[in-house]
Amino acid sequence: MRTRGAVLRGPGDWEVVDLDLLDPGPGQVRVELAYAGLCHSDEHLRFESQRYPIVGGHEGAGVVQAVGDGVSALQPGDHVVTSFLPACGHCRWCAAGRSNLCDLGATIGTGQLPDGTWPFRLDGEELGGYCMVGAFAEHAVLSEHSCVKIDERYPLDVAALMACSVPTGWGSAVNAGPVRPGDVVVVVGTGGVGCNAVQGAAGVGAQHVIAVDPVEFRREFARTLGATHAVASTREAVPLARDLSRGTGADVVVLATGVTDPQITGGAYRCLGKGGTLVLTGLADHFTETTVTLPGNITTIFEQRIQGALYGMCNAYRDIPRLLRLYEEGRLKVDELITKRYSLDEVNQGYQDQRDGAVIRGVLQHRH
Repeated sequence: MRTRGAVLRGPGDWEVVDLDLLDPGPGQVRVELAYAGLCHSDEHLRFESQRYPIVGGHEGAGVVQAVGDGVSALQPGDHVVTSFLPACGHCRWCAAGRSNLCDLGATIGTGQLPDGTWPFRLDGEELGGYCMVGAFAEHAVLSEHSCVKIDERYPLDVAALMACSVPTGWGSAVNAGPVRPGDVVVVVGTGGVGCNAVQGAAGVGAQHVIAVDPVEFRREFARTLGATHAVASTREAVPLARDLSRGTGADVVVLATGVTDPQITGGAYRCLGKGGTLVLTGLADHFTETTVTLPGNITTIFEQRIQGALYGMCNAYRDIPRLLRLYEEGRLKVDELITKRYSLDEVNQGYQDQRDGAVIRGVLQHRH
């Protein structure tokens, strides 16, 4: 079938084009996307990708249109959230409860599906969707392992944010920290991911949550999600964390900036106290770029921990339903995260607004 989607042919801006989409093969499903979140991870593709061309978008939700042979857990009409980290349920990582590290995720950077399929065609050339999803297209073919079925009562725009920003931020605090009741927590960067780290930290009982962001709009929004303090820079956060902790420094620091570099990471690290954990969630524009240079002696003698966090160390099949229930019960704010909706043709404007700090989370609205 034919569909439309936002594609990068190389470094630069997104181009909205007509695409050919293969029919779903064995173990695959075709999804009509309703919404796609404008995550900063896709913005990184504008600078570097493992493979061009590529269809953008990994944070989405929609409705299953068709299923291939052997698919038993999904059927047409099911509402699903895309999982940019497929989970087979059988590999070493899935068996250990760490499905975010599933072996099926080996090709998420190229967009090739686990069975080797390239689902899209552009002018006869094979291509895939970012993270095996391609939510910036109106329709996509995904592995059944990349779809999490949800109840139809949940709004699909809210559901789309469960594909990445909400679990990644929430889990960075709750799972990777892990934040405990009474902790002093610093969240550096309070955009689409960081604001959910604030929600997670506050939700599990942190005594103080310091939101750090140079954009006043984002700082003030973080206060509505549970931040007890908000400052513009880590330079301000360092003495504040020490004061609130009575001299030791933050127990957990979550680095959730859209772009990281040694200076940003160093500022986050200086907020950290003895026995504390620095959670690295943000990424750099270039995959092999060095983003961490730390004083190892201090890390050693203070028994500090540097913890990477992919998808907030969440399990999509366990945590998406759990987070949706928290939303339903009014204990997790999600509607408020969506600052603005864009049409597919406005994708570049959406990312410009993100760079300008004008949105918490922008979403592409495929359905009208």
